[in-house]
Amino acid sequence: MRPGWLKLLFAMAAMAVWSGCASGGPPQPPSLELPVPVNDLHAVRKGDRVYLSWTVPTQTTDQEGIRHAGPTLVCRGREQELLACGTAVATMPTPLPEPGAKAPRGPTKAAVAPKRTATYTDTLPAPANVQPTDKITYAVEAENEHDRSAGLSNQVRVPLFPAMPPPANFAATVTAEGVRFSWACPAAGPPSSDIQYRLRVYRRAEGVEADTIAAETNLMDCQGPPVLDETFEWEKTYEYRATVVTVVSPPGQTELKIEGDDTPRAQVFAHDIFPPAIPDGLQAVFSGVGQKPFVDLIWSPDNDADLAGYNVYRHEEGGTAVKLNSELVKTPAYRDAAVERGKRYYYAVSAVDLRGNESGRSAEANEMVP
Repeated sequence: MRPGWLKLLFAMAAMAVWSGCASGGPPQPPSLELPVPVNDLHAVRKGDRVYLSWTVPTQTTDQEGIRHAGPTLVCRGREQELLACGTAVATMPTPLPEPGAKAPRGPTKAAVAPKRTATYTDTLPAPANVQPTDKITYAVEAENEHDRSAGLSNQVRVPLFPAMPPPANFAATVTAEGVRFSWACPAAGPPSSDIQYRLRVYRRAEGVEADTIAAETNLMDCQGPPVLDETFEWEKTYEYRATVVTVVSPPGQTELKIEGDDTPRAQVFAHDIFPPAIPDGLQAVFSGVGQKPFVDLIWSPDNDADLAGYNVYRHEEGGTAVKLNSELVKTPAYRDAAVERGKRYYYAVSAVDLRGNESGRSAEANEMVP
């Protein structure tokens, strides 16, 4: 009996296997392992260079993690929309994962795989007869190891019009009014009324990684009113660089701005050695009828932002002036109660800033104490 039961068990197992296979449906074709197209391509132009950046795909169109990545093609063309990459500007190898990172496997793992960024710097071609509104289009195409892809990335367009070179002889000088900028005027102005050249000056404080715009003006105004940075802080070191921004404003179209290359950086130490303005309008008035005599002084307030206070000086006729106050006078008024009857006193005031720079003395005012 035992051999019969064994045959029956084998038959039942075979049926179970056959029925299980049948329930899974028809067999699926193997994955082509095509990377998902890039959808975050960015482009920044500076001078005649275009800086491209994008996130490296980590997932296939089958929602599986990429196991065997191929290269990425950098595509460029004059068309408004690229239909195919054509001849690639560059072929970029896929960046390797960060040390210690695990390769994604399966859809759930691929969704949380660490992001990797790829970059490429392209130099613009110099086509003849380029118009101010002409643009060039960029895209990237991520391929698998068999040089196949799921298509182009999102496309970005960049102005093709040539940028202006940086101005010559750019300099930054610390003055009492602010950091003043100077540069050499270009030999020729814009080629048309739709184009403007603007000088943009960037500032970076020592120990800071980011630049800020310190000033912007018409490039051709180099002999006009001084161009100043008035938002800096005294007693700090700064670096300044300048660039020419070509502004194209064709009628009825969106304005384009093309930033050129930078000048060499100019470093300054904003050391305040500049005194406040000399006070004016000083008046001296005697008072003291029926009481101890005194002389009241008043003058016009000094409007310097870093004003700390005033000093008051007095002398008698033919004598040497001495300072009356032991601490800075905070308001434009002072009472001199140390006077004697029958004498004439001569007064002057000066302004002092927060760093101890003292202005010259004002015009004198005198008063007789009867």
